[in-house]
This record gives sequence, C-alpha cells and structure tokens, in this order.
Amino acid sequence: MQKLNLSKNEIAAFDIDAQQTFTPLCPDELPVAGGDMIAEELNAQAAFASVRVASRDAHSPNAVWIAKNGHAPLTPVTGYENCDLYWPSHAIVGTKGFDFIPGLDPKAYSYQVYKGIEPAMHPYGACYHDLKDTLSTGVIEFLKARGIKAVICGGLATDYCVKTTALQLARAGFTVILNLAACRGIAPDTVAAAIKEMQEQGIIIAENSAELKNLL
Repeated sequence: MQKLNLSKNEIAAFDIDAQQTFTPLCPDELPVAGGDMIAEELNAQAAFASVRVASRDAHSPNAVWIAKNGHAPLTPVTGYENCDLYWPSHAIVGTKGFDFIPGLDPKAYSYQVYKGIEPAMHPYGACYHDLKDTLSTGVIEFLKARGIKAVICGGLATDYCVKTTALQLARAGFTVILNLAACRGIAPDTVAAAIKEMQEQGIIIAENSAELKNLL
C-alpha cells in the first residue's frame, strides 16, 4: 500500500452512526453483530487526524418510515421522496439507541451531524439530509474549511450508512480511507458488494489502524 503524502492537519476521522441502536445493546432496534466493539479502533484512527467528526441518526417516534400498521421492514415506502424503505423504529432521540456506543466520548468531536430528524426523511449518508444529495448537512463544507484533504471512515453499518457516506465524501473530492476494523456490517454478501463498490470509486480500504500507520 503506497504511503500518502499528507500531514496530520490535512486528515479527518469520521465516526459514522456509531450508536447503540446498531448494536446488540438494543436488540429490538437494528442490531449489528459486534457493533458495540468498534470504539477502540475508532479512537485509534482518530489519533492520525487533526479533526474528528461524527454523525448520528436522530429520529422521531412519528417517522413515516417506521414499520407498523401492516408495513413490513424493508418494504418500499410510497408517497415520500426521501424515504425509500420501512425500517424498525431505531435511534429515537432521547432513547438509549440514540447514544454513542460505549467507549466514545461525545465531547471528542469538532462537528456532529444529526440526520433523519424530519419525520419524512430517512437518509443513509451523513453528508446530505435528502436521498438525492442536494440538501447539505454542512460536514463537507466544515471539512473543506479546515483544509482537510483525506477522511478516515468507520462506523455502522458498513453496507449502508458507512458506504453511502464514504461515497459522498469521495464525490466531494476527498481522499477516503475505510478502516474495516472500525466497522461492522449487516450481511457478508452486502458488505462484500459495498467494499467492491467503494474500491471502484477510488476509496482506499485498510484492514485496521496498524495498516493506517503504514499508509499515513
């Protein structure tokens, strides 16, 4: 792996949706196996960066995409352009699921994105509030204002919000590095497809923070 010619001041770390809702700590929400075990790697990757940012799902209990009233999870939502599928209720503001996973300090971040606040919006990526990537959350602008050129990404889940955010960052012109040890995914096949898609878009895949040391 070729070493990147970057200073620490040009590197940011992005903790994407590293929340209890996506872990076995909230078994009735959207638990991802091992999702509560990534804090050590997220903290390790932050040591390579001058700026650390985070995103969190911040949902309403009245969200239109919550699977109920005969709507099964992962079936299509109709009539709302910024909700594509029904999902189990998760990451409701004020609940345990909204909180960061154990081992992460909410005060460690220079910028946080709260996404999906509006009841009729359910974005996956952290860079835009809408599914068409037109309504910015401000994180791209924040990173560019800080002179950031590369972003190390980790979080939950690899095959959904992490992938979408990494692709958004790559399209915005950043060098994007995915730290696999700082991620967990929902299913092996969709994780493999996500990694392939990210690699095809120029995203660098690192196995862990030890490999990041060789890269950075």
